[in-house]
Amino acid sequence: MDVINELILQTVASPWLYAVLLAVTIIDGFFPPVPSETVLVAAAAVLASTGDFWTLLPLGLIAAVGATIGDNIAFALGRRLGTTRWAWMRRPRVASAFAHAERALAHRSAALILGARYIPVGRVAVNMSAGALRFPWRRFLPLSIVGGISWSALSLAIGLLAGSWIEDQPLVSAGIGIAVALVIGLVIDRVTASRRRRTRVLQLAG
Repeated sequence: MDVINELILQTVASPWLYAVLLAVTIIDGFFPPVPSETVLVAAAAVLASTGDFWTLLPLGLIAAVGATIGDNIAFALGRRLGTTRWAWMRRPRVASAFAHAERALAHRSAALILGARYIPVGRVAVNMSAGALRFPWRRFLPLSIVGGISWSALSLAIGLLAGSWIEDQPLVSAGIGIAVALVIGLVIDRVTASRRRRTRVLQLAG
């Protein structure tokens, strides 16, 4: 365990961490299998467990910048390619997310774009749908910036709490932080799906 903890500390202390985090958060904006939340929360938890709080600020800023860039790439891809170009877009769950995003953008675009940032598949669906539906980029850009900053702050807070709770055990604190982040993401996803089903029922009833 001590050897693993030491390796984790060396990895987090490496300047390459920032480059990796930037790359992961950008890619995650348009390719959901890349786990940017996992990297950010784990790094924040490790730093907090060792008392290195000053590094959290640049970490959060880089994550916010990467998230904003990734979301805008998804927007540009949606505008250029639409939402059915690739096979993974036509999978039932992804196709359903695209369909819901297209319906909701017309009525509550700001809340949808900001809320979707916390759901890996949801943010790709919403941002690509916004691009495909010609949602104004001058409105999308500031929303994506706010979403990136708030998402980064929440991820840092989760890692900070986990790292402060389990001190001097970076492996354990990172694991707890990741677990909490996954649970929060799952809860948001379930609540969103429930609201989507309720909206469909009301529409059918009306």
